[in-house]
Amino acid sequence: MTRNPILTFHGAARAVTGSCFRLETASGAVLIDCGMFQGSKTEKTLNYRPFPFDAAAISAVLLTHAHIDHSGLLPKLARDGFTGPIHATPATVDLCGVMLPDSAHIQETEVEMLNRRNRRRGGADVTPIYDGRDAEATLALLRPQEMDTWFSVLPGCRARFWNAGHLLGSASIEVELTAPNTPLRLLFSGDIGPDAKLLQSDPEGPSGLDYVICESTYGDTDRIEASAEHRRATLRDEVRAAWRADGVLLIPTFAVERAQELIADLSTLMLAGDIPFCPIHVDSPMATRATALFRKHARELENGAALVEGLKSSHLHFTESVEQSRALATARGFHIILAASGMCEAGRIRHHLKNWIAREAATLLLVGYQAEATLGRLLQDGVAQVRIQGEEFPVRARIRSIDLYSGHADGPELAQWISERAPIQHGLFLVHGEEEAMAGLAARLTALPAERIAVPALDDSYNLTANGFVRRANAEPPRLAPEQVARMDWHNDVSRLILDINEALRATPDERNRNTLIRRLRRALDEDGLPPPRHPARHRH
Repeated sequence: MTRNPILTFHGAARAVTGSCFRLETASGAVLIDCGMFQGSKTEKTLNYRPFPFDAAAISAVLLTHAHIDHSGLLPKLARDGFTGPIHATPATVDLCGVMLPDSAHIQETEVEMLNRRNRRRGGADVTPIYDGRDAEATLALLRPQEMDTWFSVLPGCRARFWNAGHLLGSASIEVELTAPNTPLRLLFSGDIGPDAKLLQSDPEGPSGLDYVICESTYGDTDRIEASAEHRRATLRDEVRAAWRADGVLLIPTFAVERAQELIADLSTLMLAGDIPFCPIHVDSPMATRATALFRKHARELENGAALVEGLKSSHLHFTESVEQSRALATARGFHIILAASGMCEAGRIRHHLKNWIAREAATLLLVGYQAEATLGRLLQDGVAQVRIQGEEFPVRARIRSIDLYSGHADGPELAQWISERAPIQHGLFLVHGEEEAMAGLAARLTALPAERIAVPALDDSYNLTANGFVRRANAEPPRLAPEQVARMDWHNDVSRLILDINEALRATPDERNRNTLIRRLRRALDEDGLPPPRHPARHRH
């Protein structure tokens, strides 16, 4: 007797980050991706909470690509008892060798800073999600598999990788189930790259599938024409507009692929005389190591020669140590800094923002997707003040955004990719997108009956049958309700309130009126029955 597989969505469900899908088969459970959550503090708390499954009971992992929102919780999985193989393309294996240890280092560093602040406030210490030892143990589990080649995952389950055109080594994953499972063919899209991407060829994939699980990050977006010439012309105009004596162009960027694309285009523009020569600082040890891997895999890349040529520029500088990074604060003359992370959520970009965000000589250029509630999204939305690592800063820098370096296909490209997978016999699951994006993509898919399209919420499970999908009743409540996913949370509201209070106090003309405002705020707290402050205010006599 055959068994219907069960598919559960433990991340990237009505949100963009945290990709993690559990496929339960007659022979064992397989994870497709195991990524880290980004966004509001409420969502990021999921990274610290226990997995909603037994890590030791997972037989294998299929990894679409190395980006941290797809791979970043693999060391936690290994720490919690997973010992099976992690199947990935050779380039993804190489990139994970850079990205996972770097992720562990960032977590250890960020938690150390957080704990110092907590101790000053009397709070408890926080433990990193995982450390460098966990990352190294995870790397030993990686198993390289070539593109377009079937390999066995479990009895009755095999898989093969298709180029997804998103990132060096990125893949869509075709899974074929046979007895003792119900015979089915599934395709997990991973992240689908756009047309005319600088370093990647167009995405590929099989057709005639039973189920497709597809990303929808830009499902409601029709991106402007994005040829190589248009992309470089747009970047040229942004650099020229940002040029200030002793100014800076800050570009938050993923250290893998986005940084290398920008290096290639900036160098091309300088060599062509389209922008003046200036220092380009790549302030990321991970980007430095990743760039070496891109050089190694240059023959696999579209326009790999342009990247190799750009890396020869005498104006390109890679920053390794913390001391070298801090020294950039004293740089003179206009310069460009590329630093992670791409959504301004961690890493060295936050230190550069603390130095420059309040200065009119600075321009912040956002070149990729900014998830809801991230610092990058707040800046993109035009906030007047921000809190960075507990400190407040007015936003005086120019904030600019271009979407021509995105690694994701837009709505029409996603709809075309899905149409090329036809016929999709039983169901399409939309993931890795906010609700508006998924609704926008679903509206484009007129050839597919609406009842065959599902938009799972966090921790939703489905039986995959030979006649269609059936949603299962949750045995446990979801870790977050749908209204808590991809939304601003109370932490964002508190930060906004603190900024507004301080701005109101600064705008109040004299101390008497400021004291009146403070008493009114204190009275509002007292009326809600909140305790008085632990350190009573000192009054002047």
